[in-house]
Amino acid sequence: MLTIRSAGPLTTVQDRGRPGWAHLGVPRSGAADRPALDRANALVGNAPSAAALEVTLGGLVAVFDTDAVVAVTGARCPLSIDAVPARHATAVGVPAGAVLRLNTARGGVRAYLAVAGGIAADPVLGSRSTDTLSILGPPRVQDGDRLPLGTDVFRAPATGGSAELDLDGVLAGARARAVVEPAIPAEPVLRVHPGPRESWFSPAALDALYTAPWIVTPESDRVGARLDGPALARAIEGELPSEGMVAGALQVPPSGPVLFLADHPVTGGYPVIGVVNPDDLPLAAQSAPGTTLRLRRADVAEPSGPFIRE
Repeated sequence: MLTIRSAGPLTTVQDRGRPGWAHLGVPRSGAADRPALDRANALVGNAPSAAALEVTLGGLVAVFDTDAVVAVTGARCPLSIDAVPARHATAVGVPAGAVLRLNTARGGVRAYLAVAGGIAADPVLGSRSTDTLSILGPPRVQDGDRLPLGTDVFRAPATGGSAELDLDGVLAGARARAVVEPAIPAEPVLRVHPGPRESWFSPAALDALYTAPWIVTPESDRVGARLDGPALARAIEGELPSEGMVAGALQVPPSGPVLFLADHPVTGGYPVIGVVNPDDLPLAAQSAPGTTLRLRRADVAEPSGPFIRE
């Protein structure tokens, strides 16, 4: 078990999500920065499908009741074990009873704490992800919660008996699984493909979309990042019937663009002016309120980084 002494601003259980249910009104959800989750799981020897903790802006304090191996990736939240600093993006051994602490993020928004064996929350529709919009999956992690650990990298002794965590084996294997975290840019550039309703906007609006700075506002969460910038004038007025949404959609209500992230709704009624390249969504997921984003047409923008496509 992992006992949570302090959950911080928002901590949830996340894996790679639950694809394939949108036709029933269930979004994918999953880690907002999936490549960071994958790197953390790889470091501790987990399968890519293993669940970890997504920690928003730090503030997590936890205690294991057994020896464990952990790794933290994503947002640069200083990690310590019993007040001793530990390296970011590195497999770290945690003795039973030691206090693990993730301090306030020095860069980025969402850190991923992977534990060898994974977080063994009960799956819903094939995923252990917390969906904060649909309220599916495990509840948000709260102070005092006790989270069960999985057994993906546990090894039963040849002579029988209870399963044991091969702590030395996991740590030794981690040396061959070293990862390099991509930089978290101060002013990310996101590539945008034309949206299905691009023609609903004036030429001046399209010019503004790709030339103006866009500021991530505090009204942003796992559902989407609300962007502050110039008004985007419509060429076609009126309302749309609800239509399907995908992660990365830039929907434009009267209050301004919203960039949909992991817990986005499956339908929407406002026009979608563009869709951010899936490889660039981790940059958006790591953009704190106040960050300036630059949007560029996908056919002229520079690549943003070595991220994994769905």
